[in-house]
Amino acid sequence: MIVTDTTTDIEKRKATTRTVAMPADTNPAGDIFGGWVLSQMDIAGGIAASQRAQGRVVTVAIDSMSFIQPVKVGDILAVYTSISRTGKSSMDILIEAWVRRGQIGSREKVTEATFTFVAVDENGNPVAIPPLDQIPQYDDEISVAP
Repeated sequence: MIVTDTTTDIEKRKATTRTVAMPADTNPAGDIFGGWVLSQMDIAGGIAASQRAQGRVVTVAIDSMSFIQPVKVGDILAVYTSISRTGKSSMDILIEAWVRRGQIGSREKVTEATFTFVAVDENGNPVAIPPLDQIPQYDDEISVAP
């Protein structure tokens, strides 16, 4: 089943990163390695989580992940994020990866997962995530799911 992009699917998420899948990232079958896609999702999630935490974060968990479609060389991979839960020092980020085929074709959903991040200090100890009203205005693009 191919999931194509509709406004309702991604309107609550922020486009966090975009990159082009390159030949160096392929497996012997010519598809992009799933680990490469996972790393792009982790990067995007880390950006969203560190903006919300206003500091360093670490990835502590990833829920199950299924690949819906392969990523091919030349596809533009866009990663969307939204914060689905914020605790004292941890947060869950819903992350979706979509591709645009042939750089101008239709968008197709590749995979999604929820990543859990923890805010940490310089020694790696958990620290409290600041309340939303303490986030500087320049970070107002942080999206929080209702």
